[in-house]
Amino acid sequence: MSNPVPLQLITAGAVPSADAAPRLDAVFFALADPLRRNILERLDGHALLVSELAAGYEISLQAVSRHIQVLVRAGLVLQARSGRISRCSLDVGPLYEAALWINRYSKYWQEQFETLAAALEQIDAQPKAERTRARGKRAARAK
Repeated sequence: MSNPVPLQLITAGAVPSADAAPRLDAVFFALADPLRRNILERLDGHALLVSELAAGYEISLQAVSRHIQVLVRAGLVLQARSGRISRCSLDVGPLYEAALWINRYSKYWQEQFETLAAALEQIDAQPKAERTRARGKRAARAK
């Protein structure tokens, strides 16, 4: 299992390499399914046999195995085989690349938070009587 990457290493300016696109596609495809996300949650901190993973679902072992293979192709799950027994563990490396990609867009959220903070400061700066009067006008218009 890979060591988790500290979140403070994910910076707004960090951009995944150009050849990361196919890997990101595979990661986002794998994460798009709730069952596969649940498998990743169950593997967090644990190495489990495929049969142990399948026991938690109302689908066949073969169907769970297909979901696991999608996770393996995305690089999110490592499989260690011993004969017919397959043990799965989580690899967070591809999640780090996806986090880098998503983090590029955090600046837009930051702008929204700054706008909200400025609006709240403006409201707090208004005298209480003025806020009450404005609230009354809005209520009258709503009727």
